[in-house]
Amino acid sequence: MVAKPLPPLEARLEAAARAEGFVAFGIAAADAAPHTAARLRQWLAEGCHGDMIWMESRAEQRGSPRGLWPAVRSVIALGMSYAPALDPLALADHPDRGRISVYAQGADYHDVVKKALKATARWLVGEAGDAEVKVFVDTAPVMEKPLAAAAGLGWQGKHSNLVSREHGSWLFLGAIYTTLDLVPSAPGRDRCGSCTACQSACPTDAFPAPYRLDARRCISYLTIEHDGPIPVGLRRAIGNRIYGCDDCLAVCPWNKFAVSAHRHRAFLPRAELAAPALGDLLALDDAAFRQVFAGSPIKRIGRGRMVRNAAIAAGNSGDARFVQALERLSNDESPMVADAARWALVELRSWR
Repeated sequence: MVAKPLPPLEARLEAAARAEGFVAFGIAAADAAPHTAARLRQWLAEGCHGDMIWMESRAEQRGSPRGLWPAVRSVIALGMSYAPALDPLALADHPDRGRISVYAQGADYHDVVKKALKATARWLVGEAGDAEVKVFVDTAPVMEKPLAAAAGLGWQGKHSNLVSREHGSWLFLGAIYTTLDLVPSAPGRDRCGSCTACQSACPTDAFPAPYRLDARRCISYLTIEHDGPIPVGLRRAIGNRIYGCDDCLAVCPWNKFAVSAHRHRAFLPRAELAAPALGDLLALDDAAFRQVFAGSPIKRIGRGRMVRNAAIAAGNSGDARFVQALERLSNDESPMVADAARWALVELRSWR
C-alpha cells in the first residue's frame, strides 16, 4: 500500500499554529514590505512618535526584517483574537467608571502570544530540522502590521492598525522569522474604500490624514506611553479613558464579522478590569496597584501614570464625590499625579 504524501509544510505549519490558539496565519518573504523603512523614517522625522525614543533608537532594525536578522528568509505572521463580546464604547455613559482598552482587560498578551509562538516555532524546527527561527511579539523592533498585511492577514486601515475580514480590528500579532524559504501567502488588499469612520471617531484628532497617526495626540499613547503631565488641551477629550482607547477600532464596520467566540480564553475580561470604579483607582498606592494589575499588561505603566489618568477622568466626570480624593492627591509625591489632581479639582468646581 502506497503511503499518502504529507501535505505541504506550509499547510502543516498553519495547522500547528491554529492548534496553539492562533486564528490568523500567513507567510511573507522577508523583503515583502519594502516601503516600511522609508515610511518609518518619515514618521520619526515628523516627531509623530512623541517620546517613544525606543522607536527611534532602533529604527534601522525596525525598518525591515533583515535589518534585525540578516539571515531571515521568511516571516510567519500570526494573529490571536481578543474580539470583545460587549460594546467597547458602552462605558462612555458611565463617567464614574474608568475605560480600559479591550486588549488589556484580560491576561498579558505578551506572555500568552509568546508562549504560543515558541511552541509553533519548536514544531517547525522539529519538522524542518535545518531551520533557524526567532519569535517576536511587540517588544522587539519588528513592524508587525505591515508584515501581517504582506502575509495576507488583512490590511492596514486608515487608523493604521491591521483590519481582518474575519476578525475585524481585534488581533494580537506575532511573528516567527525563519531561515527557511517558505511559500508566501497572497498579500492583503485594502478594503477601507471611502469609509472614514475611524478618522471621525477619534476624540483628539490624532489622524492628520488617512493611514497616518500622530501619537502625540493619541489617547492610547498619552495614557500608556507618555510619562509626564498630559497636555492640558487634550485632557477633556480623554473623558473617562484611563488606559488606552478603542474608539477608532470599535467603529470599524469590518468588526461585524468578528466573532467573540474566536477570542482566546486567556483574554476574557477580568471583572475588576472591565469597569473599574474611579474612586478605587484614585486610592491606589504602589502595593495596591501591583496587586490589582498583576498578570495584566497595565502593570508596566506603574501606579503614577494610572492614578494620573484616573484623576483626569475624575475631573471630566462632573462628580463632586471625587473632590476629597483629588484634594489628597494634589499633594502626591508624584508631580504628574499632583498636577492632574489639581487640574481635576478646578474642572469639578467649574461644574458647580
